[in-house]
Amino acid sequence: MLLAGSARAQVTPPGTATPTTPPPAAPSQEPIRQPSATTQSGRVQPRNWSLHFQQTLIDQWHNDLRTPYAGTYSLADRESAKLSFTSTLFIGRRLWKGAVLYFNPEVAGGSGLSGARGIAGFPNGETFRIGDPSPNLYLARLYLRQTFALGADTDVDEDDLNQLAGPRPRRYFAVNLGKLSVADFFDQNSYSHDPRTQFMNWSLMSAGAWDYAANTRGYTVGGVLEYVTPAFALRVASTLLPTYANDPTLNFHYGTAHAETVELTKTYRLGGRQGTVRALGFRNVAAMATYRSAVALGQATGTAPDVEAVRRAGHTKVGFGLNAEQTLTSNVGVFTRVSYNDGRNETWAFTEIDQSASLGVASTGTRWHRPDDRLGAAVVVNGISTEHRAYLAAGGYGFIIGDGALDYGLEQVGEVYYSLSLPRYHASISPSAHH
Repeated sequence: MLLAGSARAQVTPPGTATPTTPPPAAPSQEPIRQPSATTQSGRVQPRNWSLHFQQTLIDQWHNDLRTPYAGTYSLADRESAKLSFTSTLFIGRRLWKGAVLYFNPEVAGGSGLSGARGIAGFPNGETFRIGDPSPNLYLARLYLRQTFALGADTDVDEDDLNQLAGPRPRRYFAVNLGKLSVADFFDQNSYSHDPRTQFMNWSLMSAGAWDYAANTRGYTVGGVLEYVTPAFALRVASTLLPTYANDPTLNFHYGTAHAETVELTKTYRLGGRQGTVRALGFRNVAAMATYRSAVALGQATGTAPDVEAVRRAGHTKVGFGLNAEQTLTSNVGVFTRVSYNDGRNETWAFTEIDQSASLGVASTGTRWHRPDDRLGAAVVVNGISTEHRAYLAAGGYGFIIGDGALDYGLEQVGEVYYSLSLPRYHASISPSAHH
């Protein structure tokens, strides 16, 4: 049994919005939106620039473990606390009617427990893209967003992270091109999607079985198309995959390696309260290995199976995810996710989960007179396919897990967090516990 504790601090300097939905999220029909600045006549005052900054530090530790067996990729029985941090600058510039350029330089450093290995649903969402523990500056996002209004009705966007203040068409078509994160546009959830302000577990910030296209930092290059109306939204993306599994370099040979993602979002009202359901599907094509072929080669040569030895071009991984959220009161909401992939080919980008289901609840602190505080609790169950189990049991390794001949079962995760807002210091502190 693992009991992990975390202390998370996020700094947002004066004038910087503290996100209630995932910070990198592109504008979409999401349930939480705030009014923007207006003129004295009540008309929207659009802005041509947006500038924000965030810094997140996570210090994490776990109790001493007693395990009868450990492999190279097992969680260490005993280790010191590990610290990770990220700092991001969010710059937006309006170019012409409907067009905005977003630029996000980012610095990341530190490390996760046991080198971010040993648990598929890892408890720190800020470490899975950090390879070198020393601070590194890199380009997170640089993309153009062009919006085409499909009607005269508008809503109002506030100035926020990667979002300019001003009117937004209620019905529109948008094109996003450049370096971005597909998780900014897909699998959104108001209560469980941002490890900087909400749950930190990998299988809570995104659907665990969605092997979404990204390099080791979580970003890719490609395009996202959006058709958004007040009642539903349809998003389609085609993006690059890493050259190798969990590789920092993207493969620009698009004809042989690419990822497609599609998602339909539907909003509804239940008992007068808003809810949202999202159905996601994905297809990845790359020079992957099948777990079965790696095991067969290992048996033939008398060695441990190795996916790198049997990678072949043209292999395809497919999967789906269902994501729902429902407001219960003005301060409390619930959410759930279910996801699945075929589990025949090796994990290529996210984490080694082939099936996942989660359920959780989140609340503001209004009832105890702390309206800016947040409280959340959730449980997750993760699994791997029969072929994946056979590969690990024969001595194979992925890039996150690999413990050898164990009795494989379901990975069960529980997380509770409380985000204590410190508005005077433009910061928040979030102690959390994982089980």
